[in-house]
Amino acid sequence: MTMASAAALLIHRGVLEIGGTDARSFLQGLVTNDLGRLAADRALWAALLTPQGRCLAEFALVEQDGRILLEAERAGLEALARRLTMYRLRAAVTIEDRSAAWRVLVVPGPEATARFALPPERGVCRGLGEALVFVDPRLSALGVRALVPSERVDAFLEAHGLEPAEAAVWDRHRLALGVPEGSVDLPPEKALAVESGFLELDIVSLAKGCFVGQELTARMAHRGLAKRRLLPVRVAGPLPPPGTIVRRDGREAGEVRSGRDGRALALLRLDALDGGSLEADGARLVPERPAWLDIGTKSLT
Repeated sequence: MTMASAAALLIHRGVLEIGGTDARSFLQGLVTNDLGRLAADRALWAALLTPQGRCLAEFALVEQDGRILLEAERAGLEALARRLTMYRLRAAVTIEDRSAAWRVLVVPGPEATARFALPPERGVCRGLGEALVFVDPRLSALGVRALVPSERVDAFLEAHGLEPAEAAVWDRHRLALGVPEGSVDLPPEKALAVESGFLELDIVSLAKGCFVGQELTARMAHRGLAKRRLLPVRVAGPLPPPGTIVRRDGREAGEVRSGRDGRALALLRLDALDGGSLEADGARLVPERPAWLDIGTKSLT
Protein backbone atom coordinates (compact mmCIF):
# COMPACT_ATOMS: atom_id res chain seq x y z
CA MET A 1 0.00 0.00 0.00
CA THR A 2 1.36 3.40 -1.01
CA MET A 3 0.62 6.61 0.85
CA ALA A 4 -1.42 7.78 -2.16
CA SER A 5 -3.91 4.94 -1.64
CA ALA A 6 -3.95 5.04 2.17
CA ALA A 7 -6.82 6.51 4.15
CA ALA A 8 -6.13 6.98 7.84
CA LEU A 9 -9.16 6.81 10.12
CA LEU A 10 -8.65 9.42 12.84
CA ILE A 11 -10.73 8.00 15.65
CA HIS A 12 -9.29 10.61 18.01
CA ARG A 13 -11.11 13.37 16.10
CA GLY A 14 -14.79 14.23 16.57
CA VAL A 15 -17.40 16.62 15.17
CA LEU A 16 -19.54 19.38 16.67
CA GLU A 17 -22.46 20.69 14.65
CA ILE A 18 -23.03 24.45 15.02
CA GLY A 19 -26.51 25.36 13.80
CA GLY A 20 -29.03 28.16 14.06
CA THR A 21 -29.50 31.47 12.28
CA ASP A 22 -26.68 33.13 14.22
CA ALA A 23 -24.13 30.32 13.83
CA ARG A 24 -21.82 32.12 11.43
CA SER A 25 -21.83 35.50 13.20
CA PHE A 26 -21.44 33.74 16.55
CA LEU A 27 -18.26 31.97 15.47
CA GLN A 28 -16.99 35.05 13.61
CA GLY A 29 -16.66 36.95 16.87
CA LEU A 30 -14.85 34.12 18.62
CA VAL A 31 -12.46 32.13 16.42
CA THR A 32 -9.23 33.16 14.75
CA ASN A 33 -10.22 32.79 11.10
CA ASP A 34 -12.62 34.79 8.94
CA LEU A 35 -15.99 33.03 8.63
CA GLY A 36 -16.70 35.26 5.63
CA ARG A 37 -14.39 32.90 3.71
CA LEU A 38 -16.27 29.76 4.74
CA ALA A 39 -18.57 28.39 2.02
CA ALA A 40 -19.93 25.13 0.68
CA ASP A 41 -16.85 24.93 -1.55
CA ARG A 42 -14.31 26.34 0.94
CA ALA A 43 -13.24 24.83 4.27
CA LEU A 44 -11.22 26.67 6.91
CA TRP A 45 -8.96 25.81 9.81
CA ALA A 46 -9.36 27.99 12.90
CA ALA A 47 -8.69 28.07 16.62
CA LEU A 48 -10.35 29.29 19.79
CA LEU A 49 -7.96 31.19 22.04
CA THR A 50 -8.11 32.41 25.60
CA PRO A 51 -8.37 36.19 26.09
CA GLN A 52 -4.61 36.02 26.76
CA GLY A 53 -4.05 34.60 23.25
CA ARG A 54 -3.32 31.00 24.21
CA CYS A 55 -4.82 28.11 22.24
CA LEU A 56 -7.77 26.23 23.71
CA ALA A 57 -8.53 24.15 20.60
CA GLU A 58 -7.87 24.09 16.85
CA PHE A 59 -10.26 22.67 14.29
CA ALA A 60 -11.47 22.38 10.72
CA LEU A 61 -14.68 24.17 9.74
CA VAL A 62 -16.90 22.88 6.92
CA GLU A 63 -20.31 24.17 5.83
CA GLN A 64 -23.12 21.78 4.95
CA ASP A 65 -26.73 22.79 4.26
CA GLY A 66 -26.49 25.94 6.36
CA ARG A 67 -24.87 24.16 9.30
CA ILE A 68 -21.23 24.38 10.29
CA LEU A 69 -19.38 21.16 11.09
CA LEU A 70 -16.44 21.68 13.43
CA GLU A 71 -13.91 18.83 13.37
CA ALA A 72 -11.62 18.79 16.42
CA GLU A 73 -9.76 16.54 18.82
CA ARG A 74 -12.35 14.28 20.44
CA ALA A 75 -10.76 14.36 23.91
CA GLY A 76 -11.33 18.10 24.14
CA LEU A 77 -14.69 18.23 22.37
CA GLU A 78 -16.84 18.38 25.50
CA ALA A 79 -14.76 21.19 26.98
CA LEU A 80 -14.90 23.06 23.66
CA ALA A 81 -18.69 22.70 23.52
CA ARG A 82 -18.95 24.05 27.07
CA ARG A 83 -16.77 27.04 26.22
CA LEU A 84 -18.81 27.84 23.12
CA THR A 85 -22.02 27.50 25.13
CA MET A 86 -20.63 29.96 27.68
CA TYR A 87 -20.19 32.53 24.90
CA ARG A 88 -23.58 31.84 23.30
CA LEU A 89 -25.72 34.08 25.58
CA ARG A 90 -28.91 34.94 23.61
CA ALA A 91 -27.59 34.05 20.15
CA ALA A 92 -29.76 31.73 18.06
CA VAL A 93 -27.18 28.97 18.02
CA THR A 94 -27.29 25.22 18.65
CA ILE A 95 -24.22 23.17 19.59
CA GLU A 96 -24.45 19.41 19.24
CA ASP A 97 -21.86 16.64 19.46
CA ARG A 98 -22.24 14.67 16.22
CA SER A 99 -19.14 12.48 16.56
CA ALA A 100 -21.22 9.30 16.43
CA ALA A 101 -22.63 10.31 13.04
CA TRP A 102 -19.35 11.21 11.31
CA ARG A 103 -15.92 9.65 10.81
CA VAL A 104 -12.81 11.65 9.98
CA LEU A 105 -10.52 10.25 7.30
CA VAL A 106 -7.26 11.63 5.94
CA VAL A 107 -5.68 10.73 2.61
CA PRO A 108 -2.17 12.15 3.07
CA GLY A 109 0.09 13.65 0.44
CA PRO A 110 -0.21 16.09 -2.47
CA GLU A 111 -1.35 13.33 -4.85
CA ALA A 112 -4.57 12.91 -2.89
CA THR A 113 -6.21 15.93 -4.52
CA ALA A 114 -6.28 14.31 -7.98
CA ARG A 115 -8.03 11.24 -6.57
CA PHE A 116 -10.99 13.42 -5.61
CA ALA A 117 -10.82 15.79 -8.62
CA LEU A 118 -9.83 18.68 -6.37
CA PRO A 119 -7.37 21.41 -7.35
CA PRO A 120 -4.23 21.49 -5.17
CA GLU A 121 -5.43 24.58 -3.35
CA ARG A 122 -5.83 24.53 0.40
CA GLY A 123 -9.38 24.59 1.67
CA VAL A 124 -11.13 23.62 -1.59
CA CYS A 125 -14.13 21.49 -0.64
CA ARG A 126 -16.77 19.41 -2.40
CA GLY A 127 -19.53 17.00 -1.55
CA LEU A 128 -19.26 13.40 -2.68
CA GLY A 129 -22.62 11.86 -2.03
CA GLU A 130 -23.16 12.17 1.70
CA ALA A 131 -19.44 12.74 2.39
CA LEU A 132 -17.50 16.00 2.38
CA VAL A 133 -13.92 16.07 1.11
CA PHE A 134 -11.56 19.04 1.30
CA VAL A 135 -7.93 19.89 0.73
CA ASP A 136 -6.35 20.53 4.11
CA PRO A 137 -6.89 24.26 4.75
CA ARG A 138 -3.51 24.62 6.45
CA LEU A 139 -1.26 23.23 3.74
CA SER A 140 -2.25 21.50 0.50
CA ALA A 141 0.75 19.14 0.77
CA LEU A 142 -0.91 17.60 3.83
CA GLY A 143 -3.50 15.99 1.56
CA VAL A 144 -7.27 15.61 1.68
CA ARG A 145 -9.52 15.27 4.72
CA ALA A 146 -12.96 13.69 4.54
CA LEU A 147 -16.01 13.74 6.78
CA VAL A 148 -17.87 10.52 6.04
CA PRO A 149 -21.13 9.26 7.57
CA SER A 150 -20.20 6.51 10.04
CA GLU A 151 -22.18 3.82 8.23
CA ARG A 152 -20.66 4.74 4.84
CA VAL A 153 -16.92 4.45 5.60
CA ASP A 154 -16.39 1.06 3.93
CA ALA A 155 -18.37 2.11 0.86
CA PHE A 156 -16.41 5.37 0.64
CA LEU A 157 -13.06 3.54 0.76
CA GLU A 158 -14.14 1.06 -1.90
CA ALA A 159 -15.57 3.73 -4.20
CA HIS A 160 -12.30 5.66 -4.23
CA GLY A 161 -9.86 2.75 -4.32
CA LEU A 162 -8.55 3.44 -0.82
CA GLU A 163 -7.19 1.09 1.80
CA PRO A 164 -7.63 1.69 5.53
CA ALA A 165 -4.44 2.74 7.28
CA GLU A 166 -3.39 3.42 10.85
CA ALA A 167 -3.22 6.98 12.14
CA ALA A 168 0.57 6.54 12.25
CA VAL A 169 0.65 7.07 8.46
CA TRP A 170 -0.89 10.50 8.99
CA ASP A 171 1.37 11.32 11.94
CA ARG A 172 4.54 10.58 10.00
CA HIS A 173 3.40 12.76 7.12
CA ARG A 174 2.39 15.84 9.12
CA LEU A 175 5.44 15.60 11.38
CA ALA A 176 7.72 15.60 8.32
CA LEU A 177 5.96 18.77 7.16
CA GLY A 178 6.15 20.31 10.63
CA VAL A 179 2.41 20.84 11.08
CA PRO A 180 1.00 20.67 14.64
CA GLU A 181 -2.32 19.05 15.45
CA GLY A 182 -4.02 18.32 18.75
CA SER A 183 -3.37 19.05 22.39
CA VAL A 184 0.05 17.36 22.55
CA ASP A 185 1.47 19.80 20.01
CA LEU A 186 -0.72 22.69 21.18
CA PRO A 187 -1.15 22.32 24.95
CA PRO A 188 -4.40 24.03 25.97
CA GLU A 189 -3.97 27.44 27.62
CA LYS A 190 -0.24 27.28 26.89
CA ALA A 191 0.46 27.35 23.14
CA LEU A 192 0.63 30.76 21.45
CA ALA A 193 -0.69 31.19 17.90
CA VAL A 194 2.33 32.99 16.41
CA GLU A 195 4.83 30.59 17.98
CA SER A 196 2.83 27.64 16.63
CA GLY A 197 2.81 28.75 12.97
CA PHE A 198 -0.86 29.75 12.85
CA LEU A 199 -0.21 32.76 10.62
CA GLU A 200 1.67 30.82 7.95
CA LEU A 201 -0.81 27.93 8.11
CA ASP A 202 -3.75 30.29 7.49
CA ILE A 203 -5.34 29.55 10.86
CA VAL A 204 -5.38 33.21 11.90
CA SER A 205 -6.77 36.18 9.97
CA LEU A 206 -5.48 39.49 11.29
CA ALA A 207 -7.71 41.35 8.80
CA LYS A 208 -11.08 40.01 9.99
CA GLY A 209 -11.54 42.21 13.03
CA CYS A 210 -11.97 41.14 16.63
CA PHE A 211 -11.75 37.61 17.97
CA VAL A 212 -10.94 36.24 21.39
CA GLY A 213 -7.19 36.66 22.01
CA GLN A 214 -6.72 38.95 19.01
CA GLU A 215 -4.88 41.75 20.81
CA LEU A 216 -1.89 39.70 21.96
CA THR A 217 -1.78 37.69 18.72
CA ALA A 218 -1.73 40.83 16.56
CA ARG A 219 0.88 42.49 18.77
CA MET A 220 3.20 39.46 18.57
CA ALA A 221 2.75 39.26 14.80
CA HIS A 222 3.27 42.94 14.01
CA ARG A 223 6.15 43.53 16.42
CA GLY A 224 7.99 40.29 15.78
CA LEU A 225 7.85 39.34 19.44
CA ALA A 226 7.95 35.55 19.05
CA LYS A 227 11.16 34.30 20.61
CA ARG A 228 10.26 30.62 20.17
CA ARG A 229 8.86 28.61 17.26
CA LEU A 230 7.40 25.15 16.87
CA LEU A 231 9.71 23.28 14.49
CA PRO A 232 10.06 19.77 13.07
CA VAL A 233 13.14 17.95 14.33
CA ARG A 234 14.93 14.76 13.39
CA VAL A 235 15.65 12.63 16.42
CA ALA A 236 18.84 10.58 16.74
CA GLY A 237 18.34 8.20 19.63
CA PRO A 238 15.30 7.16 21.69
CA LEU A 239 12.27 9.35 20.99
CA PRO A 240 11.79 11.69 23.98
CA PRO A 241 8.24 11.78 25.38
CA PRO A 242 6.15 14.95 25.02
CA GLY A 243 7.13 17.58 27.54
CA THR A 244 10.80 16.58 27.65
CA ILE A 245 13.03 19.62 28.06
CA VAL A 246 15.39 20.36 25.16
CA ARG A 247 18.84 21.61 26.15
CA ARG A 248 21.70 23.26 24.30
CA ASP A 249 25.07 23.12 26.04
CA GLY A 250 23.25 22.28 29.26
CA ARG A 251 20.86 25.23 29.12
CA GLU A 252 17.12 24.94 28.52
CA ALA A 253 16.29 25.63 24.87
CA GLY A 254 12.74 24.33 24.44
CA GLU A 255 10.36 21.42 24.83
CA VAL A 256 9.49 18.32 22.81
CA ARG A 257 5.89 17.91 21.67
CA SER A 258 4.52 14.96 19.63
CA GLY A 259 6.78 12.50 17.83
CA ARG A 260 6.97 9.21 15.96
CA ASP A 261 9.60 7.10 14.20
CA GLY A 262 12.58 9.42 14.51
CA ARG A 263 10.68 12.66 13.96
CA ALA A 264 9.05 15.10 16.34
CA LEU A 265 7.92 18.65 16.81
CA ALA A 266 9.66 20.83 19.37
CA LEU A 267 9.05 24.35 20.61
CA LEU A 268 12.54 25.88 20.42
CA ARG A 269 14.06 29.21 21.37
CA LEU A 270 15.19 30.96 18.19
CA ASP A 271 18.42 32.06 19.86
CA ALA A 272 19.27 28.39 20.40
CA LEU A 273 19.31 27.68 16.66
CA ASP A 274 22.60 29.45 15.91
CA GLY A 275 24.87 26.45 16.18
CA GLY A 276 25.41 24.10 19.09
CA SER A 277 23.95 20.68 19.73
CA LEU A 278 20.38 20.22 20.92
CA GLU A 279 19.57 17.23 23.11
CA ALA A 280 16.57 15.90 24.97
CA ASP A 281 16.75 12.98 27.39
CA GLY A 282 19.87 11.62 25.69
CA ALA A 283 18.62 12.00 22.11
CA ARG A 284 20.13 14.48 19.66
CA LEU A 285 17.69 16.79 17.88
CA VAL A 286 18.33 18.34 14.47
CA PRO A 287 15.81 21.13 13.73
CA GLU A 288 14.55 21.68 10.18
CA ARG A 289 12.90 24.62 8.46
CA PRO A 290 9.69 23.72 6.59
CA ALA A 291 9.29 25.55 3.29
CA TRP A 292 6.07 27.19 4.56
CA LEU A 293 7.54 28.62 7.76
CA ASP A 294 8.99 32.13 8.10
CA ILE A 295 11.56 32.42 10.87
CA GLY A 296 13.73 35.11 9.31
CA THR A 297 17.39 34.45 8.64
CA LYS A 298 17.89 31.50 10.97
CA SER A 299 20.05 28.85 9.28
CA LEU A 300 18.38 25.44 9.40
CA THR A 301 18.43 22.33 7.24
